[in-house]
Amino acid sequence: MFSFGNTFPDGRTFKETYKCFSVTMLGDREDVERGGKIIMPPSALDQLTRLNIQYPMLFKLTNKKSNRETHCGVLEFVADEGRIFIPYWMMRNLCVDEGDFIQIDNVSLSVATYAKFQPQSVDFLDITNPKAVLENALRNFACLTQGDVIAIKYNDKEYELCVLESKPGKAVSIIECDMRVDFAPPVGYREPERRPRITDHVDGAELETDSADDMQAFRPFAGQGNRLDGKTKGTEVGASNIGQIGPHRRGIPNYNFKRGTITFIRSVRPVANGNTEEEEDKTFEAFSGQGQSLKKKNRT
Repeated sequence: MFSFGNTFPDGRTFKETYKCFSVTMLGDREDVERGGKIIMPPSALDQLTRLNIQYPMLFKLTNKKSNRETHCGVLEFVADEGRIFIPYWMMRNLCVDEGDFIQIDNVSLSVATYAKFQPQSVDFLDITNPKAVLENALRNFACLTQGDVIAIKYNDKEYELCVLESKPGKAVSIIECDMRVDFAPPVGYREPERRPRITDHVDGAELETDSADDMQAFRPFAGQGNRLDGKTKGTEVGASNIGQIGPHRRGIPNYNFKRGTITFIRSVRPVANGNTEEEEDKTFEAFSGQGQSLKKKNRT
């Protein structure tokens, strides 16, 4: 890491080892759990004051067993002697359990100019203004470290973000800085598939229509009709021949339409078996059946 312990004129540096515990041990301390600052014992404040360190106080936490490191600020000096209390997300980054030993070094970090985050869930996309939410949450943080997965809370829901990149170094201070923020696609996010469009040429103009899959998917009134008397209704689109009908095609608009006019479109009956409409009308005679009378005629 590019961070380093402060060296003072007398050659002394702040380097102590404490037992690490989560903030839940202190009760309801959401202010600590939502940020990137820890609680240290009063003896640490006394030692830091005598060393005349540079403010703001920033520290590097190191797990010697796994060589995992992170950086943080300090919120209060009210912990029991020999103990520190840190947020649970910080314990996960350091791979430590309750009561494990953590080494703390006082460090000096450069002011951040750029940071890139990657949400660990696609639920983060539901936030209307993610940059504003992140800016408000980072007010409780003192510094950022590349590779850390920080946790922020918004609308009673916790979101995790991985620090992918930070400038000008791998660990930066974000106190009173003008930092540019960028987001990477969330873990598990997939770009929506774009379906191809079909271009038709009508009267020299190009018209975009739906693809064949979309047209086949929509079939108005494609079901089989039923009659009240139980007889089979002769429909053109039945259950047996739905798949045999070609794809649905949209009609061609009337480009010669003028506002204020009405166009009547009449369909012409096709010629069947060489007979015209007039010949078919001649063969049809209304009421050509034999009548029946209810009153019987007297026989002579």
